[in-house]
Amino acid sequence: MSGRTVASAIFVLILGSFFATLCDVFIKLAGPDVAIFQFTFFRAVFMFLMLLPIVFIRQIYRPKSPILVGLRLHFLRGNMWVLAAVLLVVSLSELSLATANSVFYTAPIFIMLFGAIFFKERLTFEVIGAALLGFIGILIILRPTEISLGMVSAILFAIVLAANSLLIKKLPQNQDMLCGLCITQFSALPLAAILAFMEGEALQLDLLIYAALASICSILYSVSCLIGYRYVASSKVTSAEYSGLIFAFLMGWFAFGDKPDLGLLIGSLFVVLPLLYLSHQDIKRLRKEQLLSNVRSNLGAG
Repeated sequence: MSGRTVASAIFVLILGSFFATLCDVFIKLAGPDVAIFQFTFFRAVFMFLMLLPIVFIRQIYRPKSPILVGLRLHFLRGNMWVLAAVLLVVSLSELSLATANSVFYTAPIFIMLFGAIFFKERLTFEVIGAALLGFIGILIILRPTEISLGMVSAILFAIVLAANSLLIKKLPQNQDMLCGLCITQFSALPLAAILAFMEGEALQLDLLIYAALASICSILYSVSCLIGYRYVASSKVTSAEYSGLIFAFLMGWFAFGDKPDLGLLIGSLFVVLPLLYLSHQDIKRLRKEQLLSNVRSNLGAG
């Protein structure tokens, strides 16, 4: 699929959401007693080694694409990736797949809030309403009678993911995105290695297969996002990524026997529906702007 049409871009993003959820499944299959930092280091190594030949081949055909630019930002994002990866393992080890993913999908809410705080983006009544409903959704999903490590980790993962996503705006525009992703993963290796060494766990070779499979799925998800958002306005297709919540319900049910209850479904609706509404409003705004542009063009031609 080329991703040049809305239909193909939506299909690619749905496929990407499937791989993202499958990545979570492999992480959860590693077991609740997994050596977290060692597993995170293995994932960083595999992602870097898988991306390196792809980037090398792409550089042959695009020799003018700069490589060593934005290194500080890549280093920052790499270390944030390590933090997010650790939080992901902790939350998936303690929460069901569907519950964890429902909380993860609050990341767009944090992106909007952080965008308003740090990038002076306009914070509308609809955005504030979506944020409030999203947080109500979190409370319904988690129903916290007591604060657990899994709950805190899931919320922090969504926050770190949102912050890391916002930093994409600062990346060099003339740099190949896969090249930037490869440098980011390379930047993650030192911190991941230090944490794995300090963890002091014996080498768990059985983690290699899960780390490798999770890394493949992560890269496929990243590539799907690059294709899905490259040619089509993000507001027209971003709602396709919420299909990942359906995949999380189904995979959690079949792989781990996690049956979603009514509270989980209602809480998920509180999170997703406001975001779908905002996406719909964005589409309407873009259509009005396009119509106005066409009218002005016709008047100018007349």
